[in-house]
Amino acid sequence: MIKVMIADDHKMVREGLRKLIEFDGDIRVIAECGDGADCIAKISTVKPDIVLLDINMPDMNGMEVLTSIHDEEIRPRILMLTVHNEIAYLMKALDMGVDGYILKDSDSRELIRAIRCVYEGERFIEPSLIPLLNSKLIARDLDERKVDSLSDREVEVLKLVAGGLLNKEIADRLSISERTVKNHMSNIFRKIDCTDRTQAAVFCIRSGLVDVHQ
Repeated sequence: MIKVMIADDHKMVREGLRKLIEFDGDIRVIAECGDGADCIAKISTVKPDIVLLDINMPDMNGMEVLTSIHDEEIRPRILMLTVHNEIAYLMKALDMGVDGYILKDSDSRELIRAIRCVYEGERFIEPSLIPLLNSKLIARDLDERKVDSLSDREVEVLKLVAGGLLNKEIADRLSISERTVKNHMSNIFRKIDCTDRTQAAVFCIRSGLVDVHQ
């Protein structure tokens, strides 16, 4: 018997999921919860095999729940069940160690297949998102290689560019000549394949060298 817990803040959604899941004989819903804090509390007491986890929940959202239980020695497998089809959510969830990601508008057969797949220790990803995910992963890998090609000083200069500083301001900040800054900028443009400061700043943010939320 596959033991499932449903974590979603909409009662009607939980009831509908329970009916869909339990229609299949060897999958049973052993608990439900409507917020992230309750989800974490119940995981340790009911010990489900799989948690169907919504991203948007009160108190703690699904990503915060995933972070909270990530380092637990024994944790259930997490199947993210969400309306978010944006690739950024999927990539973040995968980076945080989610076991599966499926959209709420998937049919019942796909949901059951996802549950079985995750239960068997395999990773399940919403099929419609796989092509875009692959292209994004390739692009991210390319960005990482570009970052690795930069020297420590070039990374430092690039971060200041992303912060909106001009060459003279960067020179003053780093106690180097403006000519040296220009040389660094030429090398940066060549290594990350961009042609102006705006593109360089976008690359810096996209590759995670600076946090725009700070």
